[in-house]
Amino acid sequence: MTTNLLLKQIQESADFLNNQGFESPDVGIVLGTGLGQLVSHIQVIHRISYHDIPHFPVSTVESHSGKLIYGMLEGKKVIAMQGRFHYYEGYAMHQIVHPIRVMKMLGIQYLFISNAAGCLNLSWKKGDLMLLDDHINLLPDNPLRGNNIDELGTRFPDLSAPYHPKLNHLLIDAANLYNIKLHQGIYVSVTGPMLETRAEYRYLRMIGADAVGMSTVPEVIAANHLSLPCCAVSVLTDECDPDNLKPVSLEMIIEVATKAEIALSKLMCYAIKNC
Repeated sequence: MTTNLLLKQIQESADFLNNQGFESPDVGIVLGTGLGQLVSHIQVIHRISYHDIPHFPVSTVESHSGKLIYGMLEGKKVIAMQGRFHYYEGYAMHQIVHPIRVMKMLGIQYLFISNAAGCLNLSWKKGDLMLLDDHINLLPDNPLRGNNIDELGTRFPDLSAPYHPKLNHLLIDAANLYNIKLHQGIYVSVTGPMLETRAEYRYLRMIGADAVGMSTVPEVIAANHLSLPCCAVSVLTDECDPDNLKPVSLEMIIEVATKAEIALSKLMCYAIKNC
């Protein structure tokens, strides 16, 4: 797909949403697996299904409701994605990051991301939260591959600090205020959709990862390309100890994520209020 066509599609999505009342948002939010209930804190003004938005993909994961929410949260106008898109669903990278680019074109100044991830750090437990300090990209593609869209950002964006220090500090402040355990660590993004083998968990730990998931990194790359400050928090939903590995189901992951969502919502609300 040509850069002109990609830019045209981003603009058409943004124009459609603006005409639907998604006007001048301050903050964008991406809600991961089992983490859609932050929406209950939003004073919802508009709600629209992805399949009604021009050029938006449609989430195929059963735990992702596939709706875009616009409303007020902690005095800020927010757009929240109830469900995201993954490489394993068969989408191209430009489709996965399309909503991030659209939200930036609509005017968001900050991006907050959440995900469910497997816990590789054996000192931590499932149900804990991890603030992403850095990441490792093991996905086989990149949303910036191909001709650069100069209107969006530079050809070679710097990723020395992909997660914005100001936003990370706000989340740490919130964790201290509410006495919430918030680890800081490195997230590794893999293709999925299968969970990893014992040998793969050992490898991922060996290269320095604390948590593993199947999302987030493309969104963060796109955000940095857009010069859009972003942050991300993982709910650690299962313990990836290769020497004591137990089978895990999606239902178990969602159950853990749902229980941890109260703490995650407190962190997000505080940071959004103060950003």
